[in-house]
Amino acid sequence: MLQLNKIHHIAIIVSDYEKSKRFYTEILGLNIIREIYREERESYKLDLSLKGTFVLELFSFPEPPKRPSTPEACGLRHLAFEVNNIELTHNTLTSKGIICETIRTDIHTDKRYFFIADPDGLPVEFYEI
Repeated sequence: MLQLNKIHHIAIIVSDYEKSKRFYTEILGLNIIREIYREERESYKLDLSLKGTFVLELFSFPEPPKRPSTPEACGLRHLAFEVNNIELTHNTLTSKGIICETIRTDIHTDKRYFFIADPDGLPVEFYEI
């Protein structure tokens, strides 16, 4: 059996690099580890962390194809962040102009959660522990 330790990171290709960089850093509060421009690929790579743990890579490429989100499409379904207070998270995002779905309760775990969309429509979930 494989001996996996944990998920190291998730990579996302974005259509508008600066808009997505602002969303993930200024709205969600992730910290920049390093930002690289790869001239040969006309691509930025932005490594982001959450509380000191490397979690997310953002990539830009010239004219990437659109990602189908609805109806449900194969591939990454959503990115989820654990939060302590679902109402506070919902209110904070709403106050920043982010459209938030209604808070729901998972019928299997009794935990509360809601979704927003990142600048490219990728579903982002906030899940209360």
